[in-house]
Amino acid sequence: MLNNITRDLADHDLRGQVADYIPQLAQVSPQHFGISVATPEGALYSAGDVSQPFSIQSISKVFALTLALGKRGDGIWEYVGREPSGDPFNSIVQLEHESGKPRNPFINAGALAVVDAIMMGHEPKEVLAEILSFIRFLSDDASIYFDHEVAASELEHKHRNASLAHFMKSFGKLQHDVDKILGTYSHQCALAMNCEQLARAGLFLVSDGINQVSGSRVVSAQRARRINSLMMMCGHYDGSGEFAYRVGLPGKSGVGGGILAIAPGKGSIAVWSPGLDTVGNSLLGTKALEMFTQNTGWSVFGH
Repeated sequence: MLNNITRDLADHDLRGQVADYIPQLAQVSPQHFGISVATPEGALYSAGDVSQPFSIQSISKVFALTLALGKRGDGIWEYVGREPSGDPFNSIVQLEHESGKPRNPFINAGALAVVDAIMMGHEPKEVLAEILSFIRFLSDDASIYFDHEVAASELEHKHRNASLAHFMKSFGKLQHDVDKILGTYSHQCALAMNCEQLARAGLFLVSDGINQVSGSRVVSAQRARRINSLMMMCGHYDGSGEFAYRVGLPGKSGVGGGILAIAPGKGSIAVWSPGLDTVGNSLLGTKALEMFTQNTGWSVFGH
């Protein structure tokens, strides 16, 4: 089935636009496409460019939130809300109306608040080592790395994120130095993974917080369900409702063209196609996941 989806999308004319506001991402060909499905039993099914690393960008926010919940518990919700934003991922409008508290952990302002929460007085290098170690543990793959060229490219064009951070800082919502938060966040987003690694990393959200392949409990069952609910409501920015309508799975997108989708009890799906739609989500990736759930019936809403 994955081969059929890949073949059907190969000649698709409408592939979207790559994220050209980050120069390193602008260089990636929109012709790439890969999809991998990891199951709790340890099976891995793949088709297309699944071994090609790409910048996971905002998908990293799922893993950062998981770390933050481990460190802060429900105290994290003092920093960031749990509601859909309805605004673009880098909007500053809501922050002004809501006294500097971001709506959810998956918009940029919310992700900056999460980074601030997990730093806990540590330097960026220490925090990034912890994030990388966590991702490698989840995917059982020590080859995952930070793409420093992408991180540098993002930092050169950090002005909107810097504005968000300074705005939150002005409301007393951030504890650490803004430049250190931005440096940590830019590297977090520059994690390079391929579809197979990303699918495996999402497995703990498939089985109530346990990675069944390794037998490791990552988070409690309740926490895993809550992360999934946030992905369903907020994982695609102001396109989250459309994604839920078409695909019917909790998911998190990134402007590198990746999407991680979770079918509770069934599998973790990672798809990559660099061309984005108008709200910053992978155009063909969304189409592929829609085709996948129609074929499998894996939507959380049933057939």
